[in-house]
Amino acid sequence: MAKVNRSALREDVALVEMNDPDRYNSLTTGMVDELKATFAQLRVDRTVRAVVLTGHGRGFCAGANMTGDDVQPEQARDRGPVGTIHYAQENLAELILAIHELPQPVIAAVHGAAVGGGLALALACDLRVASDDAFFASHFIRVGLSSCDVGTSYTLPRVVGPTIAAELMLTGRRFAAEEAARFGMLNRVVPRDELLAAATDLAGQITANSEYGVLMTKLGFWANLDAPSLRHAIELENRTQVLGCFTGNMTEAGKAFVEKRDPVWKPI
Repeated sequence: MAKVNRSALREDVALVEMNDPDRYNSLTTGMVDELKATFAQLRVDRTVRAVVLTGHGRGFCAGANMTGDDVQPEQARDRGPVGTIHYAQENLAELILAIHELPQPVIAAVHGAAVGGGLALALACDLRVASDDAFFASHFIRVGLSSCDVGTSYTLPRVVGPTIAAELMLTGRRFAAEEAARFGMLNRVVPRDELLAAATDLAGQITANSEYGVLMTKLGFWANLDAPSLRHAIELENRTQVLGCFTGNMTEAGKAFVEKRDPVWKPI
């Protein structure tokens, strides 16, 4: 259901493809478990510098499996009514954290529907590229639940601002790629046949930088988005920059500039 492919992309970029097109790549227990295992493997793979997450078939991800024929996650079995739902919910939420907390930047390449849990998956990524046929919706509220689900109440207001997020979450309405781009949710909108190329190009612009620089930028960016003050953010930045001076990469960048060549970055 989830597969990793590097042959179609750059050697330092992994393509994670949700591959259950008959269910519109819905978040079945099997899909969630495979995605969690895949991201756990990528987390410790030093050869992977960035990840592109996409869906096979008609669209990115239709969110929760609504067919009623799914199996319970292992940790949710043999429990009472509250425990069954709680641990099933927790299993899904762990996937959002696995993507968001991956050391490598993750780019969502979205076509077709990214609704409900599919929207949450896209928002958990660091960057988002969409084809011009993509559409999004916070559909949780349309099935009688709260739109505050699997991280959406955290990520969406930070990406598009609280006013727009409140509208999208309270109405559950569908919004197309063009509108999502106006909201600041997308980095690129491209024709469908250019989607993976655009996501790969963006990933390549990231991986052209040093391992240390990319890692510390991702970690520092998300940490400082929640910083309680400018002083807190600057203190973290100061220590990150001081530590970075000991990688040797700043010296190498200076030499490369003088010699008019690309830097050869040192690993961490």
